[in-house]
Amino acid sequence: MSEGSPAAGAKAFARPRPAWIDHAHERISSADSGFFDRFAPPPDGGRRSSVLILFGPNEAGGEDVVLTERAHTLRTQPGDISFPGGKREPHDASDAAAALRETQEEVGIDPATIEVVAELPDIYLSPRRFVVTPVLAWWREPGHVDDIDPAEVHRAVRAPLADLLDPAARFTVTHPSGYVGPGFEFDGLFVWGFTAGLLSAVLDFGGLTVPWDRSVERPLPDRYQPGGRRDALTQTATEGRA
Repeated sequence: MSEGSPAAGAKAFARPRPAWIDHAHERISSADSGFFDRFAPPPDGGRRSSVLILFGPNEAGGEDVVLTERAHTLRTQPGDISFPGGKREPHDASDAAAALRETQEEVGIDPATIEVVAELPDIYLSPRRFVVTPVLAWWREPGHVDDIDPAEVHRAVRAPLADLLDPAARFTVTHPSGYVGPGFEFDGLFVWGFTAGLLSAVLDFGGLTVPWDRSVERPLPDRYQPGGRRDALTQTATEGRA
């Protein structure tokens, strides 16, 4: 069984967060330009939401990241691969609190087992006027990710970074709209758009990225564009913000 599978996430150990996560945060904070600047929100902002980029230790001695496959019955981005998270509610004390609450609701992870490292710069998803705060976090007491809310999540995995960083698992995603962006594949999951761009940026800033062949291109599978639907970053790119 893959260590990234839901059943393999039994809580058995805890480990301090690795230095590369803090290094990623420091480099993002001091960067003059890059991924986060390209998608900075406009002055008038938009509806607030947040996602949790949750890394944790695995039994192989490395780290993994929690990814979810959105429920196939959702009206927006059905079946897309994402980080857990969602809309900030009035009772949420912060964007990080919203991400922790949504993660617990979607995949059953106890917020008490998570260390919030930082709220990263906001990203604007123009089609729906969402201002998304990525929350960088460390799961110091990793456990199962199979306590999902089926109305929101089809399945969740703990994807090992060693697998995601393997050059054989990386490629450039293309779309007839003109979108070009990084892609990952793990356990049958095609990771692209907002999630892949954000994950790739954090891994780059953390100094983990292994050289990969960016000339290897794969078109966006039809299942991710029913009725002509386009991912938020795809539309953003075509509007000239990328």
